Amino acid sequence: MRGLAAVPSYVVMQPTTLCNLDCAYCYLPFRAADRRMPVPVAEAVAASVNPWAAAGRFSVVWHGGEPLAAGREHLAALIAPFGPEVEHHVQTNATLIDDAWCAFFVEHGVRVSVSVDGPRERNGDRVTRGGGPAYDRILRGVAALRRHGLPFSALAVVGRPEPGLATELYDYFLDLGCDVLGVNIEETEGVNLRDNSHDAPLVTAFWAELVEAWRREPRIHLREVEWSLRYAGAVLDGSADDLLPRRLDPIPTVGHDGSVIVLSPELAGFTDVRYGDFASGNVLATPLAEILAHADRTPWVGEFLAGVEACRSSCPYFGFCGGGHAANRYFELGRFDGTQTAHCRNSKIHLLEGVLEHARDHQSPAA
Repeated sequence: MRGLAAVPSYVVMQPTTLCNLDCAYCYLPFRAADRRMPVPVAEAVAASVNPWAAAGRFSVVWHGGEPLAAGREHLAALIAPFGPEVEHHVQTNATLIDDAWCAFFVEHGVRVSVSVDGPRERNGDRVTRGGGPAYDRILRGVAALRRHGLPFSALAVVGRPEPGLATELYDYFLDLGCDVLGVNIEETEGVNLRDNSHDAPLVTAFWAELVEAWRREPRIHLREVEWSLRYAGAVLDGSADDLLPRRLDPIPTVGHDGSVIVLSPELAGFTDVRYGDFASGNVLATPLAEILAHADRTPWVGEFLAGVEACRSSCPYFGFCGGGHAANRYFELGRFDGTQTAHCRNSKIHLLEGVLEHARDHQSPAA
């Protein structure tokens, strides 16, 4: 896995910077401003995406702000330039979902992922702009999805891993009715400056407990755990080198103004005296395919790739994570060519250790 792939597997699109919530751990810098993506930006992206989608599976992920805050009419206009082969996904806080939005998802073939952190008492950080709790609004949106028979994924942020939490969360999401679950340990990035360091045994135990809960009733696809088990199995059968792609997926994020940030959506909207606005180009001036073909020439990207090589040579977990995420390095370490971060430890190293700890605790006794 060296360098950036010329063709991504998906594109992240920011239809608006606005979010109707004000979550304490949010990393977005302009979530109080309604900066909407003009339709010509979507048309320019679609010009590159449509041929990629015709050649194989391809997704566009609508991710704000709160994407639904752009409104149905405007979001439909942004979706319109994309061909029928393109899969559309939306990451939403669900507070705006109603029957009309459900009809929109059906009409446009949009797959939904809901951000919710578990039971009511686990959602204290998810508040409205007035500071009020958002949980009841989230549940109303989920109820609308279920009423219309629309499958949905869920994404939960964990601020404080502690004993019993993993089981509580897994049981909650079983009842919620999602078919895929992603679990993120809170990250220090963007405008979220809260510390994300935790005691290693607690984080490892959290992940081991989550595996235990999932194995008891594996009705949900559990993103982190299933990837970890796939990696562990590949190590055992000698095929681990085949899991990571030959080149890094550039994961381009197209901001509301057409600017293209590769590798880390979390960098969109930020500037730095050394790196500028982190953009590798703008689709209103240069085709997306051309921007990605030369993205590794962006100065900070070259620095990040040097950091990936440093991880490759120094970290025994490299085959599992592939060198970590650019935004975590920047916001934790202040540059891109560092190596281990708190995010690495919480969501890569201790994750894998937790999976292996569970396996050791449940291995069959020797005959």
